[in-house]
Amino acid sequence: MKTLGKKIRLLRHQKGWSQEDVAKKLDISIPAFSKIETGITDINLSRLEQIATLFEMSVVQLLTFNNTEEEQKFVNELETIHKKLTERETEVIDLQKKVIELFEELRVKKVTA
Repeated sequence: MKTLGKKIRLLRHQKGWSQEDVAKKLDISIPAFSKIETGITDINLSRLEQIATLFEMSVVQLLTFNNTEEEQKFVNELETIHKKLTERETEVIDLQKKVIELFEELRVKKVTA
């Protein structure tokens, strides 16, 4: 529940809303909403639907929502790793070509010798 609370807090901050703003929109007390954000209180399905609607998303979107900055960081890391892997593959291919060339040179020298 703490992870869900963090997601809700992040969404609230993105909207520029205070805890009081959200509590009023949900028709609950500020301490009750604070407990939701901190993960102290379990959220029932109807409250979850209410929160999802407030942030203009489905319950599934709310539950699977991730911080885009963190996602972007992982995407950037993956791109960097992919680039390095591609470079290594190119190096391996070049080395394979050299081995084949050297083998052919040895074969030709044995045939002519």
